[in-house]
Amino acid sequence: MCGIWALFGSDVDVHKHLGSALKIAHRGPDSFRTESIPKYNNCCLCFHRLAIVGNVFGMQPLRINGFPHLTLLYNGEIYNYKKLSEAFGFPIASKMDGEILLHLYIRGGIEYAASMADGVFAMCIVDTASKQVHIGRDTYGVRPMFSLLNEDGFMAISSEAKGLLGLRHGCDDRDVTIKPFPPGHVQSFNLLPSGKVSPLELIQFHSFEQTPKWSSVEGSLQVEGSLTPTDEDIYANIRALFTEAVRKRLMGERRIGCMLSGGLDSSLVSSLVMKAMVKDGFDYPLQTFSIGMKGSPDVVAARKVASHIGSEHHEIGFTPEEGIEAVEHVIKSLESYDITTLRASVGMYLVAQYIRKETDTIVVYSGEGADCLAQGYIYFHKQPDASAGDDESRKLLKDLYLYDVLRADRTTAAHGLELRCPFLDHHFTSYFLSLPKEMRCPNKGIEKYLLRKAFDGTGLLPCEILWRPKEAFSDGVSPVEKSWYEFLQEHIETKVTNDQLKDSPKRFPFNPPPSKEAYYYRQVFEKYYPGRSDWIPHIWMPKWTGATDPSARTLKHYKESEVSEKQDMEVK
Repeated sequence: MCGIWALFGSDVDVHKHLGSALKIAHRGPDSFRTESIPKYNNCCLCFHRLAIVGNVFGMQPLRINGFPHLTLLYNGEIYNYKKLSEAFGFPIASKMDGEILLHLYIRGGIEYAASMADGVFAMCIVDTASKQVHIGRDTYGVRPMFSLLNEDGFMAISSEAKGLLGLRHGCDDRDVTIKPFPPGHVQSFNLLPSGKVSPLELIQFHSFEQTPKWSSVEGSLQVEGSLTPTDEDIYANIRALFTEAVRKRLMGERRIGCMLSGGLDSSLVSSLVMKAMVKDGFDYPLQTFSIGMKGSPDVVAARKVASHIGSEHHEIGFTPEEGIEAVEHVIKSLESYDITTLRASVGMYLVAQYIRKETDTIVVYSGEGADCLAQGYIYFHKQPDASAGDDESRKLLKDLYLYDVLRADRTTAAHGLELRCPFLDHHFTSYFLSLPKEMRCPNKGIEKYLLRKAFDGTGLLPCEILWRPKEAFSDGVSPVEKSWYEFLQEHIETKVTNDQLKDSPKRFPFNPPPSKEAYYYRQVFEKYYPGRSDWIPHIWMPKWTGATDPSARTLKHYKESEVSEKQDMEVK
């Protein structure tokens, strides 16, 4: 998790803009470098480094011997860089995984480089020989990037939007268009003599609906099954692909830990991380982290998982008052006002804060993506048919960078941690989405049935965890008697009047707040990011249910007796 920031075509001394670059310093607390581009003094590249691989190597902006006209600015991890280096004979002189992007670019251009890279990234390559600038972002937007482009060719990019605020360039700040760069895309720009840019075509280099272009080159994992696979073949494939997705993300030299809520997703990830660390002979124990208020079912479940896998477990408690106090900090970090994203972010923000202050863990695994991919949200029980469920699942995956992935990135980056999400691995998601729609639906009253069934009988998790019903993160941290969102709403009731809510469509015509809670979040958001409400195209809400609140606890769940009966049947 690093921070990248670049500016092209400034009409004033670029050093006057560096205050904006420093707004994302939390993403890379270990070191900072800023450089001008050769022959273009009105352009600037800045890098905030979180050192994952050594202290000597890996600093950016990066240039490599023999190609002084190329400069790389990059945030991410390329998991297949060693395989590509061996396959093509590319020497990795810097010992940095991102260097492979320059070699791939030299071989086939920016689209080729992006499509061959198995990993997560936000990147900028400046080529002064061809007089072009290229930017790109991974398929799911796990690594963030925002862009600013004026009509006169002044352009800037930043890992977070806050790094672009204040770059007025001769106009009012609110007139500058700042937007997230779309995941799974690359774009090239002509670099003009003035240092300004002229945009070329925006290209989608990879869709998760297709087989990754790099799979045949890399020598993708061989999985079981014939031309007509049985259910057992499919279960084996899911296990093999997801296990590999976890294993390859162990790269790096900083301590690795896991967010552990006690739900299926984070529990599977933690168990497989532990298994891989033991196999690879790591010389330190795996740390796992759970958070919750007194009486939180997540804390109890996470404790069971930690005991089962033998991790060094940390439980972080917080009170409603501490959570409420953190809300404004969270909104500023997130750059969002989405209701369910904010509710879930408070716990994650506080646990990340604890990890940074109290431990030496820097890299953290998390379970983001599983609910979208494997139809884990409770409202998927209401889907009218398998096609509707498949459409919704794919839509959620495309929007992840605006909601769950945004939450996971900003809450961890705010405290200088690096996040890794194995459920969003290309091999795994491409295979899972290739399976028949009917197989991926909730089955026998159980959401994420296919994923659970694939790991049934493996001993990775206790049965009561493997088959534990979905509990939304923002609800699981709360006592059963009273949810976190209810504590929030009680507090906010005293902060927003009925008249304010009534007038919300006039004050906030885009995504007008439907509740006092939403109004409160929007007020805080506008305090830091006035006029930027279009960063979030819509408020996340369950589908097919008629829900007026995104909390899972407002939805009718299946009966406990039915759950117990199905669990008993499935684990036999």
